[in-house]
Amino acid sequence: MSNRIFNNWTWTRVAYLFIGMWVIIQSGFEGQWIGVLLGAWPAAMGLFGLGCAAGNCATGNCEVKPDADHKD
Repeated sequence: MSNRIFNNWTWTRVAYLFIGMWVIIQSGFEGQWIGVLLGAWPAAMGLFGLGCAAGNCATGNCEVKPDADHKD
């Protein structure tokens, strides 16, 4: 998990993190708690590199390991 957090940062991932944090902070100041939950989604995508935020879908970095029990 720490490898995913500390490595492979792109400008898109940073943007998702900052936008999510901005929405969380602004929603908290306004008392709109549903906005905090909505801001947590892009912040998590940026921080943990989930989904396409880290560019995994566009660059083909999605590693799919073959099933060890699978026989042709």
